[in-house]
Amino acid sequence: MAQTTKKALAASLKKLLSEKSMDKITVIDIVEDCEVNRQTFYYHFKDIYDLVEWIYTNEASKALGDKKTYDTWQQGFIQIFKYVLENKSFVINTYHSLKREHLENYLYNETYNLLIGVIEEKAAGQNIKEEDKAFIAHFYKYAFVGLTLDWIGKGMKGDPSSIIERVNILIHGNIVKALENFKADAHI
Repeated sequence: MAQTTKKALAASLKKLLSEKSMDKITVIDIVEDCEVNRQTFYYHFKDIYDLVEWIYTNEASKALGDKKTYDTWQQGFIQIFKYVLENKSFVINTYHSLKREHLENYLYNETYNLLIGVIEEKAAGQNIKEEDKAFIAHFYKYAFVGLTLDWIGKGMKGDPSSIIERVNILIHGNIVKALENFKADAHI
């Protein structure tokens, strides 16, 4: 029952975001649209931004699925872009709100999860420190999220597939090379 109520509140927020900006939406607007009382809202969430965080954490995180391997990472990034496009009003309003970090945290978490899966796969059987693998994942994560935020900020113009293809050209073979370099450092 709790998940159903949370999903209904999330749907109401998304619906309202197609009509007005996040900064203009109140808890009263959400509960009236959802046909529940304020007490119900506050039972589940402390404020609207807590609801936003829940949406990114519970709903959006399902976008990646199993696309976390070297051969499927591009499809994983496409899934992230697809979620962003399917929820354009929600994402744009989050991007322009005072609590933009919820969007950024979603992108950072999903991108890191995708990249660390690729890195773990390519590092299998090699003597590479966990902190070095994490460093490589963080390095590429910041580049990808920066490109994604720039794309969102410019109104989501441009084909996500084209962006992914360009990223692929840029990093093709570089993750494996980075792992080799860290492996060499481990022996020093």
